[in-house]
Amino acid sequence: MDRQGQVIRKSEDPQVRHLGYTWDTPGTGNTAGIPVYRVMDRQGQVIRKSEDPQLPKEQVLKLYKTMTLLNTMDRILYESQRQGRISFYMTNYGEEGTHVGSAAALESSDLVFGQYREAGVLLYRGYPLELFMAQCYGNARDPGKGRQMPVHYGCRERHFVTISSPLATQIPQAVGAAYAIKRADASRAVVCYFGEGAASEGDAHAGFNFAATLECPIVFFCRNNGYAISTPTSEQYRGDGIAARGPGYGLLSIRVDGNDVFAVYNATREARRRAVAENQPILIEAMTYRIGHHSTSDDSSAYRSVDEVNYWDKQDHPISRLRHFLGHRGWWDEQQEKEWRKSSRKMVLEAFEQAEREPKPPPLLLFNDVYLEMPPRLRRQRQELQRHLEAYGEHYPLQHFQK
Repeated sequence: MDRQGQVIRKSEDPQVRHLGYTWDTPGTGNTAGIPVYRVMDRQGQVIRKSEDPQLPKEQVLKLYKTMTLLNTMDRILYESQRQGRISFYMTNYGEEGTHVGSAAALESSDLVFGQYREAGVLLYRGYPLELFMAQCYGNARDPGKGRQMPVHYGCRERHFVTISSPLATQIPQAVGAAYAIKRADASRAVVCYFGEGAASEGDAHAGFNFAATLECPIVFFCRNNGYAISTPTSEQYRGDGIAARGPGYGLLSIRVDGNDVFAVYNATREARRRAVAENQPILIEAMTYRIGHHSTSDDSSAYRSVDEVNYWDKQDHPISRLRHFLGHRGWWDEQQEKEWRKSSRKMVLEAFEQAEREPKPPPLLLFNDVYLEMPPRLRRQRQELQRHLEAYGEHYPLQHFQK
């Protein structure tokens, strides 16, 4: 209505809207959803030459080898958990393209906040297999000193902030880090990874709003893999995915094919450029699929069909798509594939066996690194534990721990 009580447009009359004539709800046919940016088709053919990032052969091979090495590490560590050798694990099957494509587009000094399924980012940055294994085993070589559950990696030298379990807490933390980088006038970006399920947490909305209003150099990278544990996207939201939320907060947004490593690379590279040059926060939604179970605590056969999983594994996998691309260019053949698969498996198994031989950290290390100076109550607790182990040590597997 105008100020005189006249209806301006009949289509805006609440009675008309109630009949559904003017609702622009995604999925009803009235409004098209945000398109998906893609560079390669499923056969590894570049759709438009102008979109080809023209990466050199050596870098494309690094992308492929990192993805396949991650896949091999996943299989061995997943099996080790099933054998009772480690307590927990989360695979990255089907999402390798989101990790490696985005990691390749970043500068090595850019700060990364991961959720828990971004091992490929660290692997691309050169994190040793031995340290991946040490963390999952919680042994004495683990930089986290055995205090975290498996797959909670972190590396100061590679600017990868240690992962924490509570969902989405990394989002506002990443925005704070980005604001600090802006205040320091450093030519760096922050990249924050999370799943579409985490985008339902309040931390995500707070982080988006702070990033936009403070104009922070941050790239929000959402892996939309179809499921928040057992909840499919159809039950998570009614809007047009996660990218559609960006404009409401003042974020530039793009939706990409997460199984297309070049599309992920191009989008992340441009997002990173704008974040640094313009202090413009960007939201990327990478559409992918979680082929594996959510974790070793999950049985996905209870909520999805084998046929669904097989489709994504056989027909639209990021590794096979890049493998097709390499074949078209003549950069990779079956003999190289066999040799690489054999050598990469050997590397992973050697690191695995070494991690199994390492002892656990000393039990008394439990009390360190909390305070600059240990308070009296912690000193008393440490003394109590020491006396207890001296008296009843035969009841504990102390032979597996460092002295």
